[in-house]
Formats: sequence, structure tokens, C-alpha cells
Amino acid sequence: MRFLSIQSSVAYGYVGNSAAVFPLQRLGHEVWPVLTVHFSNHTGYGAWRGPLLAPADVAEVIAGIADRGVLGDADAVLSGYQGDPAMGAVILDAVTLVKTANPEAVYCCDPVMGDVGRGMFVRPGIPEYLRDVVVPRADIITPNHFELDFLAGRTTRTLPELLAAVDVVRATGPRHVLVTSVLHGDLPAGLLEVVAVSDEGAWAVTTPLLPINPNGGGDVTAALYLAHLSTTGSPAAALERTVATVFTVLEATLAAGTREIQLIAAQDAIAEPPARFPARRLR
Repeated sequence: MRFLSIQSSVAYGYVGNSAAVFPLQRLGHEVWPVLTVHFSNHTGYGAWRGPLLAPADVAEVIAGIADRGVLGDADAVLSGYQGDPAMGAVILDAVTLVKTANPEAVYCCDPVMGDVGRGMFVRPGIPEYLRDVVVPRADIITPNHFELDFLAGRTTRTLPELLAAVDVVRATGPRHVLVTSVLHGDLPAGLLEVVAVSDEGAWAVTTPLLPINPNGGGDVTAALYLAHLSTTGSPAAALERTVATVFTVLEATLAAGTREIQLIAAQDAIAEPPARFPARRLR
């Protein structure tokens, strides 16, 4: 498979393309990374250096790939954090170019905007832009529970409520929705779920809730789910493989006591996802 991944990049650590490219390559896929920023490290440290690329410059890079006549070879476009509507427009233009050249290609969007306990952490207007403009154009989205609630315009506290919210969002365009960090009233303390919904049905995987929430985990999750869904065609299988790998990476990170996720140390779990967490069918 070939993936055009338009995301941020850091020299030190793992977020954006720096988190997504290696797992995709470790699975044997070809990746064309297009950078939207190139920072020294992720912004969670509170200080960083490096350039924020202008949308016109990013568009030029994509145009250069188009000049090679290969955009039709791309199987998917992947995007994460979009800090500006102008950058979002460049990404959507790239999606149009790829899908025009290859109608079978898909667009996977991780609608990064906020989280429980932090609220919205993107610029004002970005959540609405993602909801109203970007998400309807996506085939696959990977919001966390907090982001799903915003996209659906409701607060969900039970699993049936969450599935109803997913249905609301899917009605706007996306065929596949993966909801991460799901907490609901029927779930015992110390556990969390990840839920996948598509035309074929809905599934959930339950895991222990690890005392760790490092940057980059969502970027890895989106890349892995896109890859496994593309190769297996099964949301349930993609869910199981993605969660098993990400959980193993987080375990390794917790054991190492590091702030950056242990992608390299846990790479065997990327290439061969362990059978750890079976998916149960919800409907």
C-alpha cells in the first residue's frame, strides 16, 4: 500500500509524521510524508524551535509529487493536527487530486482538537472547521471520545449513546469511525474501550487503563487503523491489531519511564500485532 501522509514533524520524539511514518513502513507500506511543520520537539514540552511551513509551501510539495505522475498510485491520504483552515484546505485539495487520479483511494482524518480534562487545545474556529468542512470529506475518522461528542453535538455517557453519536457523525460522510479513549457508565473502573463502527457493524475492545497519556499515541493509532483496515478490509481485525500494538507500545513506554513513546523498542508489536484483546460485536 502507498500512503500520502500530510502532518507535522519533529526532530526529537514522536508526533505527527514522526509517529506515523515508521509504523506504516514497519508494516511494509510505502509512505510519502509531507510536513506541515518541522519542530525540534512537540509542543507539549512548552518550548520548541523550528519552522511552521506556509500552506503554499506545503501545496508546492504536493504539486511536485503530482508532477511525478504518481498521485494515482496512492491508496490513501492520512492527516492529523490541522492548525489552520488554510492548511486544511491544502490537505483537502490533495485529497481531491488523489481521488481524481484514483477513485478507490480513501482519506483518513484524525480530527485532533481536544481531550477530556484539557478541553479544546486548538485555535478558535478549528473544531468547527473540522466538523463542518473536513470530517464530511473523510472516509475514515479516528476521534477520541471527547472529540466524537463535539462532532455529534451531544454528550455521551453510555455505550448506546456513543453508538448513536457515531451514527450522527457517519451520516455526515465518514464510512468508518474509530473512537479512542472511550469511558462510559457501564465500564468498570480501571478499564477503557476503543470502538470501531462501519456499515458492517460495530465492535469494541476493552483494555486496562494505563496511567500514561503521552503525545503521539493518537497519531500512531490513526496510522495503524488506516493500514490494517486497508489490508484486511475488516474493521474488527483492524481494531484488534491496532489496539494490541498501541497498548504494547504504551506498556513499553511506561516501563521505560520515558516521556516519548517507545516505538523503536516495541517495533516487533508493530510488525506482528500480538493477539491480546478480542473485539466483541456490539451490533
